[in-house]
Amino acid sequence: MVVEKTIVKIKREYPSWGAPKIRERLRQRWPEVDCPAISTVHAVLDRHGLVTRRSRRIRRRLTGTSLSWPAAPNRLWCADYKGEFVLGNRRYCYPLTITDFASRYLLGCEALDTTREASAFPVFERVFEEFGLPEAMRTDNGVPFSSPWALYGLSKLSVWWLRLGIRLERITPGHPEQNGRHERMHLTLKLAATRPAAGNVLQQQARFDDIIEQYNRERPHQALAMKVPADLYRPSPRPYAGVEELEYPLHDWSAIVTHCGRICFKSRKINLSHVFAGQKVGIKQVDERIWLVSFMHYDLGYFDDETCRLEPIENPFGPTVLPMPPE
Repeated sequence: MVVEKTIVKIKREYPSWGAPKIRERLRQRWPEVDCPAISTVHAVLDRHGLVTRRSRRIRRRLTGTSLSWPAAPNRLWCADYKGEFVLGNRRYCYPLTITDFASRYLLGCEALDTTREASAFPVFERVFEEFGLPEAMRTDNGVPFSSPWALYGLSKLSVWWLRLGIRLERITPGHPEQNGRHERMHLTLKLAATRPAAGNVLQQQARFDDIIEQYNRERPHQALAMKVPADLYRPSPRPYAGVEELEYPLHDWSAIVTHCGRICFKSRKINLSHVFAGQKVGIKQVDERIWLVSFMHYDLGYFDDETCRLEPIENPFGPTVLPMPPE
């Protein structure tokens, strides 16, 4: 904290100085102190609004994951795993469920044997092909929707959603009531389809398929004025057509992130995150010896040519959660 205040103080004393000069000033004044990297100094300046942008282009970034309460279908979908349970053959079942927030329409309920993202991808792809794309997806912070060790808590699944133009909404950890409608559907599902559990995953999936039909078209919902979800839901006008090629015309160059989550810079490796593996990112020089790394319209962080270490900046996907209104 003392170092950060000193960085800000030096910048205000010498407004024309960039991160390299400020870092050198720190080194001269306090040679016994381990000075931060140039990219770290730049990130501190950026955090305090002391970085002058070379381009006047407004950066399109997520304003946070404040929870929305839309009244129209496909504005927001909710996804989660209903708690695992044991089938008759002693194997675990992890039902992946997807609902439309406004209409409560149950878009999918898939009996899976794991929560790994490799199994979740085809489920979401089938739902997208059938119903189109939502504007936003609300989940908790668990696997595979989020990765606590990855940059900004992203996962490969959530990166794919971003590529499809789907905004991310995340509830506060430990507050499942912020996804209350979806949790109430889970209770209905539990009572109707898992007590007792089926003998195997195919039999359990057949039960889920029957429940989906009943839940959407036969069971009146008090919150819907005793209508059924099928009365209110219509497929999304945004068809699923895969992802478009990313281009960065306002950046200096672009790079494909390696399978281990790195990009190359002058024969050196810069770690981003494995969740961006195979994705194209843009790199732009923003100051002397300072480069900015962007993914789509979101700025991920800075690196300098000394440490070649990415210094994350303000989280463009960070939660700014609003209280849940009464229903």
